[in-house]
Parts: sequence; C-alpha cells; structure tokens
Amino acid sequence: MKFPVAMMRVLALSGLTWPVLAAPEGPNAADTAWILTSTGLVLFMTMPGLALLYAGLVRTKNVLSVMVQIFTATSLVSVLWVIAGYTLALTDGGELQAWIGGGKRLFLLGLKADSLNGNLPEVVYCMYHLTFAIFAPALMLGAIVERMKFSVTLWFTGIWTLLVYVPVCHWVWGEGWLARIGAIDFAGGVVVHTTAGVSALVGAWMLGPRRGYPRTLLPPHNLTLTAIGAGILAVGWHGFSAGSALMATGAAGMAMLTTHIGASVGALVWMAVEWRSFGKPTLLGALTGMIAGLGVISPAAGFVGPLGAIAMGTAAGVICFGAIHWIKRSLQIDDTLDVFPVHGVGGMIGTVLTAPFAAEALGGAGITTGLTIGQQTLTQILAVGSVAAWSGLISWLLLKILDRTIGLRVTPDQETEGLDVALHNSKAYHF
Repeated sequence: MKFPVAMMRVLALSGLTWPVLAAPEGPNAADTAWILTSTGLVLFMTMPGLALLYAGLVRTKNVLSVMVQIFTATSLVSVLWVIAGYTLALTDGGELQAWIGGGKRLFLLGLKADSLNGNLPEVVYCMYHLTFAIFAPALMLGAIVERMKFSVTLWFTGIWTLLVYVPVCHWVWGEGWLARIGAIDFAGGVVVHTTAGVSALVGAWMLGPRRGYPRTLLPPHNLTLTAIGAGILAVGWHGFSAGSALMATGAAGMAMLTTHIGASVGALVWMAVEWRSFGKPTLLGALTGMIAGLGVISPAAGFVGPLGAIAMGTAAGVICFGAIHWIKRSLQIDDTLDVFPVHGVGGMIGTVLTAPFAAEALGGAGITTGLTIGQQTLTQILAVGSVAAWSGLISWLLLKILDRTIGLRVTPDQETEGLDVALHNSKAYHF
C-alpha cells in the first residue's frame, strides 16, 4: 500500500520507525474523525470565509461578482478533481511518477467506502485534498477581480487547476520529483501559496489595472465583512495546518499552536510597522498581517516550534508589508487584493525559512529528509523557484490564449457600471 508523504513526515516527527508502516487492517477512527473535521474547516474558510474577506475589500458595485467567482470556482474544481484531478495528483504514475500521477482513479472509479490510504479511508484523503485544490485558484482570483470577464475566470480556473495545481501537488505531495529530492511543504507554502501567488501576479499584470488606478482611491467598501471573513479564515486555517498531519497526534497539536502564534505575531508586527510608517494602526493592517502570518507558517507548521513561529510571523509582518508597497508603487501592478505580496511572497519565504527553523536547536522537530540545514535550504529554494517558474509560464500562456480567443476584460462601460449588474444582473445592496 502506498502511504502519503505527509503521513510519513508525521511518523518521522513523532519518532516512530518505518516498520510501523505495515498496512493497517482498517482506518484509524480518531485520525479519520480529525481529517473529516479538518476538511469541513478548510471548506468553511473558503465558503464563506474567503468569499466574505474578498467581498468586503472590493467596491460596492462588485461585491456579488466576487462571491459568485468563489462559489463557482469551488464547484468547478470539485468536479474536475473527481474527473481527473485526484488521480493525476495523488496516485502512482508509473514511469511518469516523477512528473504526474496515473489514471487508475479517473472519475474516482474503484474508490469505495472501505478503500484505504494509510490510516485513512481513501475517500476522506481524497476529499481533504480537494479542499486544498479548491482554495488555491479561489485565492488567486483576488488579484483579478473587478475587471475580468466571468467566462474567462471559469476557463482560467479550470485549466489552471489541471495544468498548474495538479502537477505541482503531485511533485510535492504525490511523491514526485520535488519530494524525491527532499523538498518539504507541510501545508501548502509551495503547492498552494506559491502557485496561486505567482499566477495572480501574472494575471494582474496581463489584465492591466482597474480604471483610475493608481490615481483614484479605490478603498474597500465594507471592512466589517472583511473582518468576519478573516476571522473565519483564521479558524479554518487550522484544518489546513493541523489537518496536514493526517493524524490526531501531538504533531497536529504543534502545527495548530505554531499556526496560531505565527498569525498572531504577523498581525502585531504588521500593525507596528504600519503605525510607525503612517502614524495610525488600522484594522485592515492587522487583518492583513494575520493572513500573511498564516501564509508564511503554512509550509513549516509541523516542522518548527513556537520560537520558529515567532520568527516567521515577524518575517511575514515586515517582508509582506514591504512587498505590497513594492508591487503597487514601484511596479504599479494592480494586484487588487494583494494576493502575490501577502500569499505568494509569504508562502515562498516561509518555505525557505522552514529549513533553518526546523532545527532541533531552535525548537523544531529536526530535518527528517537526511539533508543538512544548508542542503535543505537550497532544496527549498529550488522548489520555490521551479514551481514559481512553472506557475508563471503556464498562467502567461493560458491568459494569452484566452485573450486572443475570448478577450480578458469587460468593456469600459461594464467596468464603470460594476460587474454585479453588468454581468450578473444583481445588486448587493438596495438603499
């Protein structure tokens, strides 16, 4: 029986030896219950968490357009995962195993309630990973809202999932080439945040800025909605991080603790930097810092200790804050909801920092791949660089094709009117 890489990591972290990996007679009830709970948490942080977060950050005339993108992306990716995504991402690819999975689970044929994947029912394992596949493209859409055609978002989300997310997921979590060279990613720093962040930057650059940007102020219309969504995201994120242990053990508990600490430090540091830079702390700043902290700690949550979480949360508050201003002011790229500087940059620096802060001397669980800290750091950099290059190239080619066939942007009149009415014949508010 083939065991998931993340499960192997946790067994190593907990001090168990590989002979333990004999095929179990049945699923572990406690582990199964925890992963079912984690699956619900991650879905909850996408719908309604991410939907509310994003909806509050856009203008009144585009609230519903953002929500419909999140909800339809969830539905579309779910169907694609059943048809081909799961089997290509997380099953044995035979001679092509280094690059892509096999076809034995197309349409989930052969998947039964009593099928096992290690200590879990395979259907639970499949469903849990589906929530990651949903979150990545939904996250990416935040960079291109308020001006992209709805039809394009559907085509882009679907094809991107199959050409970017699925292969990268296999490379890292399906025992592909990155896993073979020792790259580690506990809860999505590479698989989710690097892929979505880099693709978001490419999308925002190719689509061009919103009308009036950067001359006209385009403030969030409802920070109350944003705060509610961010709170749901912070709670649901524990399904991301602690759930990635794939077992109800102390490793899951440590991942939960480090995730919370990283997010808390990120919020405080971001607020302090903002306070010093602009004279006043803001709710939006604290929320953004918290989310940056979550992104940075994701790849490291199960490997580092509380000290590492504090250091990585600090890095999130400082580096991601600077990245936003670099993208918007220096490059003048209108990444609408700051997907790349917060999630992309956060995921990438977190992936690299995982190596040194996993050291036992700094309270971490130790490097379990057999590499030295220096070698592990170089491996992490290689993983980030290769995934960023793949994500950016495929996104650029895909958007080029869509631009020449459908056209990426709505008309100027539709953008002025707002996408809620122009594309969906609805209004979020009736005064």
